[in-house]
Amino acid sequence: MKAESVTTMPRGPYQGSGIIGEVTEALHAWLADGWPAGRPAPRIEEDIEFEPKDREEVVYVYLYRIARNTDLLNHKRWRRAKVSGDADEDTAATALYERPPLYLDLYYMVATHAKFRSDAERILGHVLMRLYEATHLLYRPRRYVLPDGAAVDSLGRPWDPSARDGVIMEKVSVDIVDDLPLGDAVHFFNIFEAPYRPYVTYRARVAMEGALISAPPTIVRAARLESVPDAPTPRPGSRASRARLPTARRPAPFGPQGTEPKPSPDSPDED
Repeated sequence: MKAESVTTMPRGPYQGSGIIGEVTEALHAWLADGWPAGRPAPRIEEDIEFEPKDREEVVYVYLYRIARNTDLLNHKRWRRAKVSGDADEDTAATALYERPPLYLDLYYMVATHAKFRSDAERILGHVLMRLYEATHLLYRPRRYVLPDGAAVDSLGRPWDPSARDGVIMEKVSVDIVDDLPLGDAVHFFNIFEAPYRPYVTYRARVAMEGALISAPPTIVRAARLESVPDAPTPRPGSRASRARLPTARRPAPFGPQGTEPKPSPDSPDED
């Protein structure tokens, strides 16, 4: 597919442009729930400069770094999308194409505050256990937005967030990492003119999906297959032997033929 022809084809919106904000909101919601009964949940705050009141308890959640996941690098080539807007892909006049997703790592700093340091540490302990139980922040069917604006799942049906059977799922995981050294954290708090607080860093891994385009299907031509090796020859015991696979010839050695190593005449004889 030529790059100059992509701009003239029907094109949908960027599907993953809001995933970063959705992960942050899901992280806030997960931390706001699950507190012991009879105890009010602390305030979830994104502003490091926020100064709480006398007895107000706060959990600070701050997205401080975004990096590309180098373990999942792909070429930016257009490929057939995992969803089709036509019921019969073989006879369809157009097909849907997409680029590979952009895999990112989102790094969050989580800190706590209370009137007494021991209470802040108890809150931090609850946050650690709460996020330790979080197998995922987002788990939902993959949402495809077609060039005509319709939202469908991977089977081409109208998108339903509760669907689970046979559809491609979108999952965002979260895990604790040691990403922000103590010296950098101190400078980080000083930039915002905020007091230093004990903190922990987490990493969420997301995939940002691009736009879908509608274009005529392309013909894929496969290379000619090599000759099939000889069939196995039967043995007297009715068991088939191994097929004779073609082997590459070893190149002839370059230079004069070597000789076996000989002991030095000055070395003493070994018993």
